[in-house]
Amino acid sequence: MCAPEARDLIVRERDAFQALYPQASIEVRAGTSRDAVSALFAARCGAGVITRELVPEERAAAVRGGLELEGYRFARDALVAVVHPSNPVQNISLPKLRAVYAGEVREWSQLAGARQEIRPVIQPMESDVTAFFNEEVMGGEAIRARILEEDSDSAVVARVVRDPQAVGYVTLAWAERGARPLRISPLTGLAYTQPDAETVYNGKYPLCRFFNCYVRTGGPQLANGFITFITSTGGQKIVHEAGLVPTSVPVRFVRRSPMLKSH
Repeated sequence: MCAPEARDLIVRERDAFQALYPQASIEVRAGTSRDAVSALFAARCGAGVITRELVPEERAAAVRGGLELEGYRFARDALVAVVHPSNPVQNISLPKLRAVYAGEVREWSQLAGARQEIRPVIQPMESDVTAFFNEEVMGGEAIRARILEEDSDSAVVARVVRDPQAVGYVTLAWAERGARPLRISPLTGLAYTQPDAETVYNGKYPLCRFFNCYVRTGGPQLANGFITFITSTGGQKIVHEAGLVPTSVPVRFVRRSPMLKSH
């Protein structure tokens, strides 16, 4: 079982794995990360793919139940704040972003933008990406701003593209599909960082997270074989093609010098 935000990637990995091993049969079922962990603990699935780390209560439950787990980080992702391409605001600190969703900053002029109302967009409260936003951006503080809700990354991007006053958050793969990502700093006064594969890979971007796959020690051999494939060079290539950042193979970034002409 896997979290919805990882489903498309895991389906690609599954299809590539089964092309290599036609006798293998893997069913991919979607649920929240909590659902995936519960299914794994109850032996209702061979592997649980989640877009976060195990939380303390889950680790404690595994200890109480005498359950031994093995976890593998196989991709890096990021949460990205996006705005309309015409919006003059380029940068935002995490405290300012928190203030927008807390309803304390209500106009773009408070962020060096136009004198227009800010329209914050969220994804469903039960989604993993919103859980990450609530923890890392809001710090547990309630979202009190008047918000618009969209059900996916693609819907958030579509909303922001048609509404110059909107701001939303999406995963890294959707950071530049029509909307424009904002550079983020962890604190007001510190340097702003552009969200891209390199800054996520080296940990400089403040809002990074890992995709993890957990299996029961001594569980199904097929699950372990699938993880071996995902973390191999071929599997990590699929991670890259999906717009995420590989974790188990070395990655080299090449930036073209602005002095070089395009061909």
